[in-house]
Amino acid sequence: MTSLKDFKKLAKQVIDIEQQAIANLEQYIDDNFASACQMIFNATGRVIVIGMGKSGHIGGKIAATLASTGTPAFFVHPGEASHGDLGMITSEDVVLAISNSGRTNEVLAIMPVLKRIGCQIIAMTSDITSTLATLSDIHICINVPKEACPLGLAPTSSTTATLVMGDALAVALLNAKGFSADDFALSHPGGSLGKKLLLRLEDIMHRNERLPVVSKDATIKDALLEMSEKGLGMTAIVNNQGQLCGLFTDGDLRRILDTEVNIHRGSIGQVMTANPIVANPTMLAAQALKLMEDKSINGLIIVDENQIPIGAMNMHDILKAGVL
Repeated sequence: MTSLKDFKKLAKQVIDIEQQAIANLEQYIDDNFASACQMIFNATGRVIVIGMGKSGHIGGKIAATLASTGTPAFFVHPGEASHGDLGMITSEDVVLAISNSGRTNEVLAIMPVLKRIGCQIIAMTSDITSTLATLSDIHICINVPKEACPLGLAPTSSTTATLVMGDALAVALLNAKGFSADDFALSHPGGSLGKKLLLRLEDIMHRNERLPVVSKDATIKDALLEMSEKGLGMTAIVNNQGQLCGLFTDGDLRRILDTEVNIHRGSIGQVMTANPIVANPTMLAAQALKLMEDKSINGLIIVDENQIPIGAMNMHDILKAGVL
């Protein structure tokens, strides 16, 4: 009967074997790998990744990684390719054919058609003498010392090595293409990642009639009414030219309650925080979040180039937008 200790021991063995497989890959980052990168970089079409079984699953991930990092790519199942999907492939494309053995029948069956189409072919196999390797323009070796499966049958180390080699291709191409964080954001608009890279304060700030603002000559009572109505826990204070000159927050209110300031008659200009921290409308919401965390504040006034308040936002707006 297998014990808990045995489970942990076997799991650690798998990790050790797969780590060795990845380390073994370094010798295959050679001229063939560089030539494959150059071929893809120079291509006017897309990268078409094909593979069967576990290689197909890994190929789908490689295609997705390439596409999200600036190299247009998609996966084509070799079985479906034989029944019409070859029409997706053009002579401008580069085919990345994945097969650990290099002898997968479904992949080899479409090689003559790929040759006739005129696209360039990169093979990724563990055997440089395999049929797929010899039929391709460039071969990238993904040979591993052993599978992590104790039977030596289930693709484990080999699929891990293939995935890592695919990542190496994608990142090398990303760098060569000068792919930037802004480019990455355009292909990842959804979810928290996209919001961190794309969402700006102008997209979430309260503006116009929702912007809390009072004159520096207004009474403290008037400022409190403005804060209560707009519900942001603060109000901007402006001078006679409409420029920001101060800020009053819930925290400021708690502090003045311990003083003898007359809330009904006292001027907000007497108790405001002068020269508050501000932001511009094009600042990323993620940057604004870091600014508020660094300065231990809960909100920001957004001003234009003339220091006139045009928006306001607080930590709740960041949370609501899903940036965290």
